[in-house]
Amino acid sequence: MNKMTIRVPFVDLKLQHEPIQTQLQDAIQSVLERGDFILGQALSDFEAAFAAVSGTAYGVGVASGTDAIALGLQACNIGAGDEVILPANTFIATLIGVLRAGAKPILVDCDRQTALIDLEAAAKAITPQTKAIIPVHLYGQMVSPRDLVNFADTYKLLIFEDAAQAHLAQRDGYYAGSVGIAAAFSFYPSKNLGAFGDGGMLLTRDSDVAQKMVRLRNYGASQKYFHTEPGTNSRLDTLQAAILHKKLLYLPQWNRDRLTIAQQYDSELAPLATAGIIPIQNQSDTGHVYHLYVIKVDDSCPIERQQLQEKLTAAGIQTGIHYPIPCHLQPAFTNLGYQPGDFPQAEKLSKQILSLPMYPGLSSSQVKEVVAAIANAVSASYQADNLSPADLGSVVA
Repeated sequence: MNKMTIRVPFVDLKLQHEPIQTQLQDAIQSVLERGDFILGQALSDFEAAFAAVSGTAYGVGVASGTDAIALGLQACNIGAGDEVILPANTFIATLIGVLRAGAKPILVDCDRQTALIDLEAAAKAITPQTKAIIPVHLYGQMVSPRDLVNFADTYKLLIFEDAAQAHLAQRDGYYAGSVGIAAAFSFYPSKNLGAFGDGGMLLTRDSDVAQKMVRLRNYGASQKYFHTEPGTNSRLDTLQAAILHKKLLYLPQWNRDRLTIAQQYDSELAPLATAGIIPIQNQSDTGHVYHLYVIKVDDSCPIERQQLQEKLTAAGIQTGIHYPIPCHLQPAFTNLGYQPGDFPQAEKLSKQILSLPMYPGLSSSQVKEVVAAIANAVSASYQADNLSPADLGSVVA
């Protein structure tokens, strides 16, 4: 069988790493020479640096973004008997983190235009047991901090941010990770700031939360062999921290590159709006860091999402779906009691969204190629239906 030629990959990490390969090797070598592979100096340095650029006080590195949520909630004293509001439209790690903390997840719907949590729906879900809300800064765009702070003040809730996709995102004068009491980040390799493996971090402005998180990630130990609470082994490796600290220097430029690419996508895709190809709305202007660039294949589009994805694959263009099944419809969590139809916006989006190639180094010509392939697929569907919208002509190759 002939291997499919990939003309435009979904992600190409080599374009990030090759220009700074020497710096990355030097960072690794420095750890090898010191030999402090667990909780070493490079970890402390990176924790402080990432907290500082994110506008908050403390950083605690852990083994994954999921652990950052689960242990972070525990560090904020959220657990059994507490309800935590979160969107149904998120990666399953958000939900798993709440469950691992021992709290009860309360799912709510999302906004159809931005795919972010619907705070009006969240307000209706509050009970006397509700202790916190987890706004997921999805695709690289923050939930409005101004609205979040007003919401939390009104209902006396903690804000615990899921910023796994929002490294250095900004909105309303805040950086992601600086809005609530704490925030969880992931350093999965494909993130805007990615490790060479798994990794995560909790950011917080509260010294007590930070100190408890330090204990929880290291067997609950306040000092060696003295364990003050049940913890676990979840430490960001010193090697990974050294790599991430070096890459952090380049993150602002990489984020600007992503924004430029997204702006080109917006411009090139604009003529396809009347054909039902609608980008997820950016309400953050230049504060959006575009971990993902996501479009909706709307009901008015003559081609369904699956067919479009198949045609793009045939053209050598890789795409993704983030996420094809909302949390409440995942088989593992039927015990939560949710049913199809409970969150109609999240369910509809899950059938329409499509993530296009997005990474620093994606060329202007590649963006044009992606959009032309979408336009060609849409145009072919119109022709099959004996329709011919004139406004597609300018983008069809």
